[in-house]
Amino acid sequence: MRIQAIKGWLAQASQFVNEYYNAPYRAAVARAKREQEDLFMLYVYSEMMGIPNPASYYTLELQPLLLEQFHEWHLRMGMEHSPFDEFRCC
Repeated sequence: MRIQAIKGWLAQASQFVNEYYNAPYRAAVARAKREQEDLFMLYVYSEMMGIPNPASYYTLELQPLLLEQFHEWHLRMGMEHSPFDEFRCC
């Protein structure tokens, strides 16, 4: 009984220490992930914006999958409306 109580306390302490050391980096990791996703969205939709894309054959099939995230992306990039005439999201 006493050993289980000690194990429970050690598990809680380990979780607390883990959160304490990871908390300062959580925002930086989230920002880096968001920047990577933004660059990927630009890469996928670059051919439609007039930017040459050497891998457009491969990224063309990703466009329908990323269409749900497109509205949030173009707002985050500072575009008030969709830059494409082919489809409107706003």
